[in-house]
Amino acid sequence: MNERDVVDLREVDGTQTALVGGKAARLGELSRIDGLRVPAGFCVTTSAYRRVTAEAPAIDDQLDRLSHLDPGDREAIRTVGAELRRTVEGIAIPDDLAAAVTTALARLGEDTACTVRSSATAEDLPTASFAGQQDSYLNVVGPAAVLRHIGRCWTSLFTERAVTYRLRNGIDHRAVHMAVVVQRLVVPQAAGVLFTADPVTGDRRVATVEAGLGLGEALVSGLVNPDVSTVRDDEVVATTVGAKQLAVHALPTGGTQALPVDPQRQARPALTDAQVVQLVRLGRRIEAHFGCPQDVEWCLVDDGFQIVQSRPITTLFPVPETGDRAGHVYVSVGHGQMMTDAMKPLGISVWQLTALAVMHEAGGRLWVDVTPRLASPTSRDALLELMGRSDPLIRDALQTVLDRDGFVPTLPDQDRAAGTPPAGGAPAPIETDPAVVTELIERSQASLAALRRDLATVTGPPLFDVLRTAFEEHRRLLGDPLSMRVIMAGMEATWWLNDRLHEWLGERNAADTLTLSAPHNVTSEMGLALLDVADVIRPHPQVVEFLQRLVDESSRDDAPRNAGSPDESSRDESFLAELPRLAGGAEARVAIEAWLTRYGMRCVGEIDITRPRWSERPTTLVPLILDDIRLFEPGAAARRFEQGLQRAEAKERDVLERLRPLPDGERKADETKRMIDRVRTFIGYREYPKYDLVNRYHLYRQALLAEAERLVQAQVLARPEDVFYLTVAELHEVARTRQVDEALVARRRDAFRFHRTLTPPRVLTSDGEALTGAYRRDDAPAGALIGLPVSAGTVEGRARVILDLTRAELDAGDILVTTHTDPSWSPLFVAVTGLVTEVGGLMTHGAVIAREYGLPAVVGVVDATRLIRDGQRIRVHGTDGYVELLS
Repeated sequence: MNERDVVDLREVDGTQTALVGGKAARLGELSRIDGLRVPAGFCVTTSAYRRVTAEAPAIDDQLDRLSHLDPGDREAIRTVGAELRRTVEGIAIPDDLAAAVTTALARLGEDTACTVRSSATAEDLPTASFAGQQDSYLNVVGPAAVLRHIGRCWTSLFTERAVTYRLRNGIDHRAVHMAVVVQRLVVPQAAGVLFTADPVTGDRRVATVEAGLGLGEALVSGLVNPDVSTVRDDEVVATTVGAKQLAVHALPTGGTQALPVDPQRQARPALTDAQVVQLVRLGRRIEAHFGCPQDVEWCLVDDGFQIVQSRPITTLFPVPETGDRAGHVYVSVGHGQMMTDAMKPLGISVWQLTALAVMHEAGGRLWVDVTPRLASPTSRDALLELMGRSDPLIRDALQTVLDRDGFVPTLPDQDRAAGTPPAGGAPAPIETDPAVVTELIERSQASLAALRRDLATVTGPPLFDVLRTAFEEHRRLLGDPLSMRVIMAGMEATWWLNDRLHEWLGERNAADTLTLSAPHNVTSEMGLALLDVADVIRPHPQVVEFLQRLVDESSRDDAPRNAGSPDESSRDESFLAELPRLAGGAEARVAIEAWLTRYGMRCVGEIDITRPRWSERPTTLVPLILDDIRLFEPGAAARRFEQGLQRAEAKERDVLERLRPLPDGERKADETKRMIDRVRTFIGYREYPKYDLVNRYHLYRQALLAEAERLVQAQVLARPEDVFYLTVAELHEVARTRQVDEALVARRRDAFRFHRTLTPPRVLTSDGEALTGAYRRDDAPAGALIGLPVSAGTVEGRARVILDLTRAELDAGDILVTTHTDPSWSPLFVAVTGLVTEVGGLMTHGAVIAREYGLPAVVGVVDATRLIRDGQRIRVHGTDGYVELLS
């Protein structure tokens, strides 16, 4: 027998997860914390598990089949998992291992009641707790029973719930091995769970204690409602006494039984306030030891608490690191950019180096610290006003924080001369001159051409000197005062028109129609240009058939989505080279490549430069082109643009005619005409800086990936995509030293996989509280889903809940329902009649394009993709901001 097959828990620490599994490693760590009591025990290690399972060669084939299953295929998971369990159950425990377990039991006391608990290597991790996924057994008495339950723990590695959990978290079945913890059973007066951070709000300063009588099994299995105590700053601030009608007790012969609790005892708390505070203090020591909030299982035994487990609370959103103890309030950047997915480190790093404001990272997302703006009354009012117009949920969340005394201190406004606008106030108005927009676009194009030339001439460490200069130019362009004035002019004219025409005429969101087919909107032009590509392909049936076959084969061959990041999956992109072999294929290829030349730098999640671009993955466009061929007649792009123009002109005539008869009507009409001209001149440019940014990001990406390829050829990197898990500075150092920290890359890859499972809040505090905000409205029908109205009109149709652009299947009249849309979704907008998103604001890109295409749209609808069923009929009220669910 290997001497490491059975080890005492006191010999174990956190570095031995591969040998003893996550649970045992953490128990070993807990036993090393001064003043903490942990029940004695030992571990049957993964070494023993691997030795035993090696006796069954069939396991390899079964694991291979398991790894290819989709996490949603429950029947296949159930079938293959059952085969694996039968295989493991059929393996006899070797005599030498049984003897070692019996010897270890004798040290605890041969007839001592024990707990036998699974401890997998992928368990109680910072990124995946695996809580309850494998089996544990209480009050197991005697060597024969313990050995039998060790075998049961091994087989529990392949229960349906455990297999599904691994598939959904992208964890390789072959990399997971099972150890088993055997501990002396603690027979407590009370037991329960301590969360060292509020598991609901995320507040790290609040601890929650759940307590029941007897063994903790009654609480964990849901047999009783526990007592719940809330502790803040060493004080119990709230306690709810649960109806503890049952308590689970250990039976003398083994096993457990739930027994009634005396009615008088039910009404008394299981713990006193002093005991609750004592327990929380122990929890804070455990939290400090492990460096993150903990979910702690505890038992109260006569003279104090014993700790039987502690694991990270994996559902909490991480908090930006500041290095101080002051209160901070962070607003999500992703909600403003309509891309709340996790970003890889290189993407975050490039964004931080090119942004105008300081960007903080947490949970694979970017955050802006707005605490200084909230502290000053003038800038606070301006920020709340802006948020109220663009995203009321963020405004409400910020107001919730402000309503708490002391979290954000109020500072006096800086002294300024009378009549001087506050710092950061609105820029001076700009005259309505189309040449200004032309000048800005020409400046952008010249800068982009210079960047392309500069990057083409350098490799290795000098590349990063060029990038440093490029990033400075990037920030200069973003902060160009003229560009910002043009953007603000378009936005403020929109707000002016909506406010005044509602006041004077009762019109709601009139600007939505007045801005249709505005010039220079590069994002809306992109969707219409793809309609023109469809016109080129439509007359050639061989090409259409070829593209449809490509989509069908792609659907069949797609790997399960759980296997790591989809952005790194391989895909055959050779179809453009094959097109000229078909009748009409040469024209089709020219049309697609021309479109890619202008728009191929875009993609879903384009603010993250680690995402593959359309020019790299042109097959992404094929389903969209086929939908355009199927749903539209030739010439649709020109017709749609002309129809929008006519509607805008008609709306302008209508409002001006209705204004003139009003009191002071000529002045009102003149002001309105001036604002209509201003909004039509400038609102389209709102999309151009993002287009320029993505063009620049594409060039950075190409240069960095070319450098990665050189590092792979030099055998410095294992694969080009490894650079995505490094910052720009770290990659510069790799290029200079020709050395890379492979363990760091692996940790970052695991962290990114975890970050993808998190949902970022709109607002986050330094205490860890995640705030999503709420709508304070009562003007919608009962049962309607409330959101923000961003594009006027009402439409009824079939909801298509689409989370992946490449898997969109649409019919005429469909309404798109999704989490968020960035400009890459615009080609899909031409094929739908309405839009509903979970994320978005009045001036975010999805809202701008919805207005441009005349789609009724409601954004910021919390949980829309969960509450609206795919295929359900809905009615979207884009003017009033709600969605009705129809039968």
